[in-house]
Amino acid sequence: MPDATTDPKLRSWVTSANAPLADFPIQNLPFGVFRRAQSREAPRVGIAIGEQILDVAACLAAGLFDDADDDARLAARMCASPTVNALMERGVVARRALRNAVSLLLSQHADVNHRQIAEHALIPQHAAEMFLPAEIGDYTDFYASVHHAHNVGSMMRPDNPLLPNYKWLPIAYHGRSSTIVVSGTPVTRPSGQRKGPNDAEPSFGPARSLDYELELAALVGTSNAMGTAVPLADADEHLFGLCLLNDWSARDIQAWEYQPLGPFLAKNFASSVSPWVVTREALEPFRAPLAARAAGDPAPLPYLADATDAKRGGVDITLTVSLRTQRMRAENTPAEQLSESRALDLYWTFGQMLAHHTSNGCAMRVGDMLGSGTVSGPSRAERGCLLELTWRGAEPLTLSNGETRAFLEDGDEVIMSAYATRTGAVRIGFGSCTGRVVG
Repeated sequence: MPDATTDPKLRSWVTSANAPLADFPIQNLPFGVFRRAQSREAPRVGIAIGEQILDVAACLAAGLFDDADDDARLAARMCASPTVNALMERGVVARRALRNAVSLLLSQHADVNHRQIAEHALIPQHAAEMFLPAEIGDYTDFYASVHHAHNVGSMMRPDNPLLPNYKWLPIAYHGRSSTIVVSGTPVTRPSGQRKGPNDAEPSFGPARSLDYELELAALVGTSNAMGTAVPLADADEHLFGLCLLNDWSARDIQAWEYQPLGPFLAKNFASSVSPWVVTREALEPFRAPLAARAAGDPAPLPYLADATDAKRGGVDITLTVSLRTQRMRAENTPAEQLSESRALDLYWTFGQMLAHHTSNGCAMRVGDMLGSGTVSGPSRAERGCLLELTWRGAEPLTLSNGETRAFLEDGDEVIMSAYATRTGAVRIGFGSCTGRVVG
């Protein structure tokens, strides 16, 4: 349940954290990996606060956690690492202890001497270089949005959009962790085999139908042994937090290669993640049930059913995706929002995804990542990829400057963002996940 660190009355002495629409108020405190830009410093774990990054290891060295408990100091020592994996391995208790200690340190009521010392451990975010937050060993991407699945299915099978198993189990495919990159990394247009409906044979070349996918991703923070399943009632405790994910997709390559075994080269060339991981603790005030299932839908099988997960397994997160073309940059005009969707419209919770993933005894390791799949809603304005928005390219978008897009062109920059809000709680955000297409 929500603890003192998410108290809506909390305010920070870091002024930018108190702005009404700040992504990183004191109630958030997400973890990321950084170093000062253009330096040779070793990357290390920091915490976002307002427009700043708190160097946790520097705070520990300065004695700012001397009065904290052993768990907090142990967790702080893990923040000298170049990924959050070591911190995750210390477990939930250590993470929460560090979160409590940092909340006290950054509070407007913090000890004056501690505050003066901590000010020297702040680095402006614009002056930092960000890295992947975790060492991601394995990556599984789900297909958890029924609206996305229905739309895509309607293009292929108008009379039977959803396959028979969709509402019985969380569908997924195994991705490629070697090409997961941090936000801001350019994405090279992939090449592969393509075969159009009127082509006599396939050809090889750059993808013509490059797309984005607006997703959330969960990082596994607690492992399970091979041969043991994670019960749904315990699944939440195994998840460290959430970040944004853009699972770039080459739709023309995908259409030719996916039969009979599913996504391959069309998906494994790049996946972008946001640099900040918002912890489960920060998300507690925004927990809620997913949207009600349609009348006649089957009830989940017992291993995918849990009263607590049904009541609060979802998170009320709003996600947006915007596009800034090369022409927009040349004319110094801002990005244009293409869609807005809600995570509560997913059909499966992250707890159900993890419970199903491990139900056969699959071992999950600290740092493994679970993608939600494209987050789409029931209306056209809530479609989370161009495949849906342009209906496979048949209905191109017209941007406000007159440009049109069926799929992404070289020079296009995709910008994803997300935030959680609820009456009685302080709004928190995820920052952004960006990537520019290069030829």
